Amino acid sequence: MATMTLSEIWIYPIKSLTGIRLSEGMALERGLQWDRRWMIVNGNGLFLSQRTLPTMALLQTTLEPGGIRISKPEAGSVLVPYQSSNGPTLPVTIWDDVVEARAVDQAIDLWLSEVLQQPVRLVQLTEDTARPVDARFAVNQENVSFADGFPFLLIGQDSLDALNKRLEHPLSMNRFRPNFVVKGFTPHQEDHLKEIRIGEGEVHFHIVKPCSRCVMTTIDPTTALKGSEPLKTLATYRKVGNKILFGQNMVCSQVGLVKEGDPITILA
Repeated sequence: MATMTLSEIWIYPIKSLTGIRLSEGMALERGLQWDRRWMIVNGNGLFLSQRTLPTMALLQTTLEPGGIRISKPEAGSVLVPYQSSNGPTLPVTIWDDVVEARAVDQAIDLWLSEVLQQPVRLVQLTEDTARPVDARFAVNQENVSFADGFPFLLIGQDSLDALNKRLEHPLSMNRFRPNFVVKGFTPHQEDHLKEIRIGEGEVHFHIVKPCSRCVMTTIDPTTALKGSEPLKTLATYRKVGNKILFGQNMVCSQVGLVKEGDPITILA
């Protein structure tokens, strides 16, 4: 049997902006530490994403000692503190959920509004705000961050390799915005698993729902231009009903530190 290892760890601190690859990360109930704890909203408090604003793909994020830096080469940068000040709380809407979030900083809002060419605000999820995972898939009444619906997304590297063999121009994994990439699975082996452990400790996860993919996967993260792939090709062999599936959503049953290179143990 092939050795299965955690080959990549990714977080996306500000929803729909670029991801950050980590060598290790703390897996918590809501997701990896700092993953999608911030979100950009419009004047009505509705979340914004690359689906309707592809230029968000061009905003880079990096981890610094003082916070998350958002940058764009021609526009400079701003630093988002890990712990926001005592800004006002406001209701924000993400899909079908309305939750309380905290406004971060007016100066950051102004910079983002200029870069994105529309009035926006940056908000942070407060630790006491509940946003339950869909009860049909929750294992222990888990909560989720500002991620679309689940705290973690897992994709096997071999699943992407199998897709790339069908594409004229191979794509990188960042099109699919996973948290965990695993080497050693057979293509789409993650579809058939129910529970895994990462590392030698007790950090384990329940695999609860296939991830249905949207137009965001067709946006080139280097140019913000939309194309037809990979959805066009995935639809030929990964379509179930009216959904195109690629990757698996997970919840964390036992929190803890995970590291690149950790072994993956299949529990069920």
